[in-house]
Amino acid sequence: MGSTSPSYKGHRYPVEIISHCVWLYFRFPLSFREVEELMLERGVIVSHETVRRWCLKFGQSYANALHRRRPRPGDKWHLDEVFLTINGEQKYLWRAVDQDGNVLDILVQNRRNKAAARRFSRRLLKGIGAVPRVIVTDKLRSYRAAHREVMPSVEHRSHKGLNNRAENSHQPTRQRERAMKGFRSVGGAQRFLSAFSGISPHFRPRRHLMTATEYRTEMTTRFASWDQATGAAGRSAEA
Repeated sequence: MGSTSPSYKGHRYPVEIISHCVWLYFRFPLSFREVEELMLERGVIVSHETVRRWCLKFGQSYANALHRRRPRPGDKWHLDEVFLTINGEQKYLWRAVDQDGNVLDILVQNRRNKAAARRFSRRLLKGIGAVPRVIVTDKLRSYRAAHREVMPSVEHRSHKGLNNRAENSHQPTRQRERAMKGFRSVGGAQRFLSAFSGISPHFRPRRHLMTATEYRTEMTTRFASWDQATGAAGRSAEA
């Protein structure tokens, strides 16, 4: 992953409008048509199909840029899986977060067996580029088997009550899944949730632990990071 801003060559709309539409879609449970309506209220005429193309093209790029700007993840990882109904079939969303609730990675898979747990664990280690001190999972046996093969030197704590951090991280996904009336394909779910898991949490600090002033200051910092990630900050400086 490079560190340069996304290229907007060939787009007639400025980066501020493109990034704002992408932010609206991934931050709130909105449809493309609802984003179109919100932009129209602001005097910007853009079709829902154009918003859809922007989200497909730039969503993951923005998520990756935010990921590069995040602090190094904690050394205690919580892994969990939850079922998704995709086109009438039951699939599984695997998720890993650190002790601060930062999403490390997600993966949509057909199964929740040993092979699936091993695949997700290897993907996680490769993506993070580090080994945790502790992993926490529920009592699914597949985790135990995969742990012995992929990271045997890491302490493994398996207990239902210890894994609330990962389970709570599924809630925004559930909310969005309901708003979208489900996903149509495994690939589509992976593409959306990968970008969603990188963008949405960025704008969800733990507000209950902050005063109003602290929250506003934190959100100002996060919006500045968003402008840097999307390239809007550079365009504003040139204007």
